[in-house]
Amino acid sequence: MDVKKRGFFSYVVLTLKGIAMGAADVIPGVSGGTIAFISGIYEELINSIKQLDGTAVKLFFSFKWKEGWKKINGKFLLAVFVGIGISIFSLAKLMTYLLNNYPIFTWSFFFGLIISSSLLVSKEVTRWKVSTIISLLVGITAAYLITVLSPASTPHTWWFIIISGAVAICAMILPGISGAFILLLMGQYAFLMDAVGNFNIKIILLFIFGAVIGLISFSHLLSFLLKNFHNAVIAVLTGFMVGSLNKIWPWKKVLETYVNRHGEVLPLVEKNISPFAYAEVPGADSYLWQAAFCCIAGFLLIFIIEKAGDKIKVGRTAEK
Repeated sequence: MDVKKRGFFSYVVLTLKGIAMGAADVIPGVSGGTIAFISGIYEELINSIKQLDGTAVKLFFSFKWKEGWKKINGKFLLAVFVGIGISIFSLAKLMTYLLNNYPIFTWSFFFGLIISSSLLVSKEVTRWKVSTIISLLVGITAAYLITVLSPASTPHTWWFIIISGAVAICAMILPGISGAFILLLMGQYAFLMDAVGNFNIKIILLFIFGAVIGLISFSHLLSFLLKNFHNAVIAVLTGFMVGSLNKIWPWKKVLETYVNRHGEVLPLVEKNISPFAYAEVPGADSYLWQAAFCCIAGFLLIFIIEKAGDKIKVGRTAEK
């Protein structure tokens, strides 16, 4: 691929765009891929990732590092991923704090984010027909069944952390799908935010290993699917987000608990209840109006990002 010539300041700007992507991927419902698309680096990001193939590996193992680095557009990828890393490590502790201390407000905000994200993603379907609607229903059903059949706490073993990294990284190359959202659905979000916040090297490296595998493997597959079955894929993704709202519902009743390795009692199986039923629990407060405000704020945030992206696109078109 043709590598753009850039100066130092251009790479600083790329790092800042990476920081914005990382911030988006920490928040369930906001996609780093969407930020890449808005900021004008999406196509180059996809093309650069696709260069991480067997030829690139041979060049590096043949000590032809300069050729390999140029082939994968290494300076570009390094600048973007450094920004993503800075953002994730900076925000992880904040998200852990909010989930532990303000769970209803935080989940309500996420709920609004995911509703508006699903609406935004659905707009990418160019034509709705029977097969597309079936794809949507398949996505809704699959996600809902996952949230119902899976306990609130999935395994934190090494192999599942690797799988989580491999699956979640797809969000970086799919506008509209958040990596944090995928982790949330898999029951790994809070666990990994805590690991990053406390700089748990073992867990972080396992996750990165899975992410690298997923990034290289899925970039070609997703590119192929989107190119040949665009509407069906987008419909499934939209349905997946809608069906997963069952897991993000802010008011839950704990049915079963478990004790983790630190001796903490945590929820294992939960049931969604109405905020009014939640308020009847002794010592509990549904914070209904505050939660509604957070949900609306999350809902509007996505559309603000979309409008900003539209203005940037219009500005680029005018310059041309």
